Amino acid sequence: MAGLISRASAITKAKVSKLLDRAEDPGETLDYSYEKQLELLQNVKRGLADVVTAKKRLQLQQTQLEQSVVKLDGQAHQAVAANREDLARTALERKSAIQQQLQGLDAQVQQLQAQQDKLVASQEQLQAKVEAFRSQKEVIKAQYSAAEAQVKIGEAATGIGEQMADTGLAIQRAKDKTEQMQARAGAMDELIDSGALEDVTATGDDIDRQLAALSSQTQVDDELAKIKAEVGKGDDKPKELSS
Repeated sequence: MAGLISRASAITKAKVSKLLDRAEDPGETLDYSYEKQLELLQNVKRGLADVVTAKKRLQLQQTQLEQSVVKLDGQAHQAVAANREDLARTALERKSAIQQQLQGLDAQVQQLQAQQDKLVASQEQLQAKVEAFRSQKEVIKAQYSAAEAQVKIGEAATGIGEQMADTGLAIQRAKDKTEQMQARAGAMDELIDSGALEDVTATGDDIDRQLAALSSQTQVDDELAKIKAEVGKGDDKPKELSS
């Protein structure tokens, strides 16, 4: 039972695969694959743009913090000059915290830069593959179109195509019906001539036809007797008759 089910499943898959193979257009398949590669390339470009944007944001923050460091350093010098060591200490403490923050930002910027470099390399490789696939795709599509046209021309010339085969069958059926109708018409004529089949299109009944035939026979007999009489009158001139 399991073997039977497995065999039925294999047959079904084979039939489905055959139907899909008939319906599949290699050109459409290649175009779809090319579109998917373009979408992947666009995703890489968007990811690269996001990384660059994040890096620029951190770099802008770095610039602002560096300006704060310079400002706090100046404030510390002013506080020392004014004998305000407490203010100078506060400014230096803030400066130290900002410098630590700058170190963290610098590490993040470096990481983003590394990601950017990798994405740029990946984008270049993918771009080259997409371009190569596009060229190959167009070549394959052109070759398939040429082969398909050649097959159609060959099928039309040899009459082995599906449409030409249908046309041939239609012609053969028309010939068969014509021959059948001709044979039937001949059979009808033969039956009518033999009297086995009454000609319903003829006027009058059987008696009328017999009387008509008798009248025709009488006319023939009269004409024959007349000719004999004329010939009999000329028996004494056989030469002239002969000539």
